Amino acid sequence: MLEHIITNIEAGERLDKILVKLNANVSRQQVQAQIKGKHVFVNGVHKKANYICKQGDQLKWKIIEESKLPPIEAEKIAIDILYEDEFVIVINKPKGMLVHPTNVTRTGTLVNALKFHSNKLSNVSGDERPGIVHRLDQDTSGVLVVAKDNQTHEHLKNQFQMRTVKRVYEAVVTGVVVNDNGIIKAPIGRDPKNRLKMNVVQGGKEAETHYMVLERFQQATLVQCELKTGRTHQIRVHMKYIQHPIIGDNTYNKKRSQLIESQALFAKQLCFHHPQLNEWKCFTVDIPTDFANLLHSLRKTS
Repeated sequence: MLEHIITNIEAGERLDKILVKLNANVSRQQVQAQIKGKHVFVNGVHKKANYICKQGDQLKWKIIEESKLPPIEAEKIAIDILYEDEFVIVINKPKGMLVHPTNVTRTGTLVNALKFHSNKLSNVSGDERPGIVHRLDQDTSGVLVVAKDNQTHEHLKNQFQMRTVKRVYEAVVTGVVVNDNGIIKAPIGRDPKNRLKMNVVQGGKEAETHYMVLERFQQATLVQCELKTGRTHQIRVHMKYIQHPIIGDNTYNKKRSQLIESQALFAKQLCFHHPQLNEWKCFTVDIPTDFANLLHSLRKTS
């Protein structure tokens, strides 16, 4: 373990910023991952990345550099495959599964499962993310496409960048949405008050979400959202921005839900132009069980 005592000059700075300065070869993202993984102590206890350090605070930490991380192992984990050929795999990713390993979590991810399932995966995104063209949040289930070779990967990647891929989600949000449909155009970037969260910020990246009301309840609304851009946490941030945060979203909704453990959001449909077959492919999944149970409870009380 490394140690450091906060000086009067350093006092008033965030914990993650100080650790980045103390670890020249480590990125801020790596530092934040280590803090989240509880590998950092302040006066013997764990603190969040945005903790404001005080003079005399004793820091103890162990930062694992990427070059020293253990290799990603293939794991026999069941995956719900919607479609597969020699070029792509289309998967219904379960809620709770990370798409790829992090510095803290090296097992149990979709990549671990993919490496067991196939020895043919693209490497455009690097050794840590074989086959991964796009991602879903850990607590968002639904349709995701994986590339088996680099040519296919680049073609799919270009479709996402050119916004020709169709991505449809369903979510249950807090409150009754008045308009039957709408377009949210608001730039998204890191929240200046909490670097682990995203927010609508001036100078953020362009973000556009189209939504349509599917069903209204007494104090909630079922909406369909189509992404025109693909920013981190986009739907979650945009729905919060219009004052209808997603039910169960413990990051962007202050009100905790007793009806669902995590965010009521899933990727229902993904459509893309198959790079090799020259066909427009669409894949749709059923409503997840916890999402269906939430709808059942809301209908009973409406």
